[in-house]
Amino acid sequence: MPIIKTLQTLGAAFVLFAGTALADAVDSAPSLSWSELSEMYELPTWFAEGKLGVWVHWGPQAFPAKGGGWYGRSMYMHPDIAEPWGKDAFDFHREHFGHQADFGYKDILNEWKTPKLDTDKVVTYARDILGARYFVALAVHHDRFDLWDSSHHNWNSVNIGPKRDIIGEFAASTRKAGLPFGVSTHDDRFQGWFYPAFGSDTYGPRKGEPYDGRKTKADGVGKWWEGLDPAELYGLPTDRRTPDWETNTLDAWLKRHIELLEKYEVDLLWMDGWNFPYNDQGYGRRLAEWFFNHSLEQNGKIDAVLCGKPRNLSPIDQQGFVWDFEKGVPPASFKPVFQSITTPQYWFRQHDDPALKPSKDARVLAETFADVLSKGGNMLLNIELMADGSFPQSIMSVYEDFGAWVRLNGEAIYSSSPWEIIGDNLQMGQNRVNLSETALEDISKMDFNFNERDIRSRPYAHDEVRFTRRGDKLYIFVLNPAAGPIDLPSLGMDSPFKPGRIASIRLLGGETTQFQQTAKALTLEVPERRPNSLVSVFEVSGAL
Repeated sequence: MPIIKTLQTLGAAFVLFAGTALADAVDSAPSLSWSELSEMYELPTWFAEGKLGVWVHWGPQAFPAKGGGWYGRSMYMHPDIAEPWGKDAFDFHREHFGHQADFGYKDILNEWKTPKLDTDKVVTYARDILGARYFVALAVHHDRFDLWDSSHHNWNSVNIGPKRDIIGEFAASTRKAGLPFGVSTHDDRFQGWFYPAFGSDTYGPRKGEPYDGRKTKADGVGKWWEGLDPAELYGLPTDRRTPDWETNTLDAWLKRHIELLEKYEVDLLWMDGWNFPYNDQGYGRRLAEWFFNHSLEQNGKIDAVLCGKPRNLSPIDQQGFVWDFEKGVPPASFKPVFQSITTPQYWFRQHDDPALKPSKDARVLAETFADVLSKGGNMLLNIELMADGSFPQSIMSVYEDFGAWVRLNGEAIYSSSPWEIIGDNLQMGQNRVNLSETALEDISKMDFNFNERDIRSRPYAHDEVRFTRRGDKLYIFVLNPAAGPIDLPSLGMDSPFKPGRIASIRLLGGETTQFQQTAKALTLEVPERRPNSLVSVFEVSGAL
């Protein structure tokens, strides 16, 4: 739709919602539909040029010292039936907290405290040490526990546990640091995620006694959770669910999320799951419409970013998304823009073990980021905070070494774009391994999720490179550098990519580098003395 027609439509189109509760949840101002918004959407400059974001994927499921990142679900699943990534949770819970009928996930929430969380420190670390250009905080995970001062949901971090508006603090610190602020929401699968909490032991002395998911508000009289309804946290067992209950639950979901976006002036919304959350009922689409319309009203343009996996939407509807790849990278340049999300070890760090080697070190992170940049993407890197809000000392060297590499090579990273091809001397597809915490068996169905490298992966060849460009400069990322010459056919004078005659090549953080450009190839001399042992980046003048 032409922009003039779109702006005219803004004064006439209205989003209609069934039900009074849902109508109350959204702004009644004239709004564009998602298809209209998506068609007119242009990626904000701050995201397109920022390239690197830092994410704090953190919450109460970091509190138990063992049991996996889906602790709130896995703690109710006996090891015989537990998902592979949560087999330790059931036994760990029994040993440290007791029977799930007596001490459930709601009680984990109450025990979780954050005395060492300093949001200013975390955000400035992300900006100054890691080189982040935007910051994202987890707002609610699959456990439906809101980490903000929620007016529409009593199970939140202000009422329970830390007694802090965690998102409010992160938002204020991010604004103070001069960065765009994002949030992630993961509770699109809430309605089925807590089903195990309605179960019971199948053998033993307490066989058949319901776990605490079946407790009611009346059961809380005289207890710490008096006045709170467990059904608002866990949902209801399937035998008690009605169409009205589902509608009211989804209406509350929309109210909560609109408040989250508006109250904390959110610039980026990351949504877990496929397509829009609750896509069949239209709720996620309505939230996305509100988000972009609100940004358009506030800024005169859509200065917001929506991240997700819109694989089953129409091409027009997909245009408004930044495609998200979890622990993965596409094999080639990807349109529209994508973002790879990763973490050195865990999504929720539950213990700080100096003897534990992270699955990704600074070398792997630098290789991954170079690969992502060459394909036109951004990277969102998780800081694995401990449950109390402190940094895990056993992994800090990974962050600091990677951050030093980012800062050294910033001119090849920020505001860069892909070249004609992603790289040279490629060995595509040889290093793909499944590293998912969720142990997915068929990564081919996951749209390039869970295919990233780790420290076990076969090393890159010494001559495999990636490219970016910025202005009139071309940048060569040598992924696994070793002293000596490497030949790059794509930069030969007779290459089909038509490079110009190269005038000079400089190692970022080093000196001018020797080279020879012939009709067949560019021969680049990788120096023995380099700033670090990670990916070496060379600035090329004259090729563009």
